[in-house]
Amino acid sequence: MSDLSPMMIAVAPNGARKQKADHRSLPITPLELAGAAVECRDAGASMIHLHVRNIEGGHSLDVYAYREAIAAVRSAVGDEMIIQVTTEAVGIYSIDQQIQMVQELKPEAVSLAVRELCPLAENEVKAANFFAWLQKERVSAQYILYSAEDVQRFDALRRSGVIPGDTVSALYVLGRYSEGGASSSVELLPMLAAADSDVIWSVCAFGATEASCMLVAAGLGGHARVGFENNMQLLNGDIAPNNGALISQVASGVASMGRHVASCSEARSLLGM
Repeated sequence: MSDLSPMMIAVAPNGARKQKADHRSLPITPLELAGAAVECRDAGASMIHLHVRNIEGGHSLDVYAYREAIAAVRSAVGDEMIIQVTTEAVGIYSIDQQIQMVQELKPEAVSLAVRELCPLAENEVKAANFFAWLQKERVSAQYILYSAEDVQRFDALRRSGVIPGDTVSALYVLGRYSEGGASSSVELLPMLAAADSDVIWSVCAFGATEASCMLVAAGLGGHARVGFENNMQLLNGDIAPNNGALISQVASGVASMGRHVASCSEARSLLGM
């Protein structure tokens, strides 16, 4: 089988909601996140998707907390992983607060939920200015999409110039936090059908089917985001000992889909970083 483009694997090691009570190896502190970065880099991840917490352990977009976490991860893995931060609101942060955090932090990469940052037509001017700033500052943006309808709106925002760039990165989310259970790769098909072909797309999924959804994505030319944020189970239903085990589970199957796991330098090249 001929080798297609390399497949990027990102790890989302903690998320905004889970706690140590959910898994004792859930990384929360900067030191724990640095350790998770090393284990996941060694397993094949080229990107880490960071969430930070406040002193009570709740979701935070605090710039100082992000700087601490980024410094710890960078010290541990050097330039061998892309560090992506989240702007996720979790019902706490406004559009202005999300934008302010990113502009103050100036991370190398950021994930952005279109539903949160540009929910209505009246938000498009502000969103366009922010997205243009990201492009000017060379902050690699990944746009999060939850349905075929989201994909269609995303494409419309690209055509109108609100979202800039000839080729952009998107994350297709299969399933929801609120639904429970495991995601199905079938959910990916209508999103792909609605998408422009020049999108660099990745997938995240919930539950023990996470790895199988990633391998379907691999076969269709996509990329993967896995980790404790959305799933703590191995394919056999057992609880994974750590995030690295989830990365290894996906990485071990990529070759069977005619691809190889992307190095960090290959991932940066694919994303135009």
